[in-house]
Amino acid sequence: MDHTFLYDGDCAFCTKSAQFLEKHVRTTAKVVPWQWADLDALGVTQAEAEEAVLWIESNFQEAGPDAIAVLLRRAQWYWRPIGWTLSFGFVSKLAWPVYRLVSHNRHKLPGGTAACSLPQAERDRLAGG
Repeated sequence: MDHTFLYDGDCAFCTKSAQFLEKHVRTTAKVVPWQWADLDALGVTQAEAEEAVLWIESNFQEAGPDAIAVLLRRAQWYWRPIGWTLSFGFVSKLAWPVYRLVSHNRHKLPGGTAACSLPQAERDRLAGG
């Protein structure tokens, strides 16, 4: 299985962040919105995909800032120190509250939209799906 990095494709802030990754952080991962991914084939539930960004390998999965750390460790040499630093226990523990703060307020950030603050079921209902 290829490496896959899942993000929320309905969120403009997340999409802009993923576009930055694709443009500036060369990685072996497919960077794909979870809404377009075959979650069953990846072994991921929709709830897991909605909760945080995910790094998925055949026998390995990380979420949130830990997923970002893996992605950076697997990128060009100059991103790797950031990824390793983010992986340190105390840094990772500090990164999670920051990640949650950003993810819960992403609709207020540059590029964010109201859809960023809604769970998928609510987005589907509003879209008539």
